[in-house]
Amino acid sequence: MKKYIALTLFFVINISVKGQNQDLTKLYEKVNPAVVVILTEVKDVVNVGAVTKTVSSEGLGSGFMISDKQIITAAHVVQVAEKLNVKFSDGEIIPAKVITSFNTADVALLELIWPRKNAITVKLGDSDKAKIGSRVFVVGAPFGLSHSLSSGYVSGILKDEESKNPFTISEFIQTDAAINTGNSGGPMFNMQGEVIGIVSNILTESGGFQGIGFAATSNLAKTLLLEKKKFWSGIEAKPISGKMAEIFNLPQKSGLLVQKVVKTSPLGIIGLKSGDVEMIIDSQKILVGGDIILSFNGIEIESTEESLIKLAKMLENRETDDPIELTVLRAGKVITLGRRK
Repeated sequence: MKKYIALTLFFVINISVKGQNQDLTKLYEKVNPAVVVILTEVKDVVNVGAVTKTVSSEGLGSGFMISDKQIITAAHVVQVAEKLNVKFSDGEIIPAKVITSFNTADVALLELIWPRKNAITVKLGDSDKAKIGSRVFVVGAPFGLSHSLSSGYVSGILKDEESKNPFTISEFIQTDAAINTGNSGGPMFNMQGEVIGIVSNILTESGGFQGIGFAATSNLAKTLLLEKKKFWSGIEAKPISGKMAEIFNLPQKSGLLVQKVVKTSPLGIIGLKSGDVEMIIDSQKILVGGDIILSFNGIEIESTEESLIKLAKMLENRETDDPIELTVLRAGKVITLGRRK
């Protein structure tokens, strides 16, 4: 009798595993054409002896199509990229531009310069339905191995429910599905073939995947990218206040120290200057020599929640061609940079 029960359990488990594998194979074949590889070119400042040089470096990420021109990816993949190209599963490459990006949530929306013919798209699912133990799979380009699949389970849900600060809002799904360099921006699917997460980062001590990865939730991506459409600045900047503000002799309590600027971005076009000298201050590597933003369209850069909410609302409500006016500290002098209609 015991032998009969054991054999029955063996066949039931075996058939179940085979069924799951077949389901995953079919799902992969269905969604894979919508997954893309993001090829980037970024300007970096490097120290060569006593000389500082600006060099171009290539980057790699993943993404997925939600229409014949729109692609969702991770903000850190594209935020300061000077050039963006999107490579499809059939080898076609189409240049793209950033439409909107949200750094803390790590999500970004790209638009192709021309539409993809016969585009295969995927649907954004309801990430609130994801539960710990739910099965998921990820498709991306780990270490450049494009359209690779890894699978696992939802390990946890991380929500910043208390913060009202729009610049620090975030929501992530934790997973044990393997995530590595090149996966960033790729889709995390549920077993219905819907995207419930955008691959963001890993928690590691070795530098490689150690079983803990995170993906920004699809629901937050919908809100930030498709509803609010936050202004893409095309810059990377570090908030400075307190002792740091004193070191840089700021005429106010806080500001944004510009690290990188995309020349063709809205703030790059009006002449914002990036850092060009690498230094270590308070154990952090930062670029100095660039502008420090003091105000944006008359709103002073402050560390208070009230000020940040006011700034966020202004950025959300502005149109592409609306005026831009920055007050910056450059080489010890306060100057104004601006673009008018």
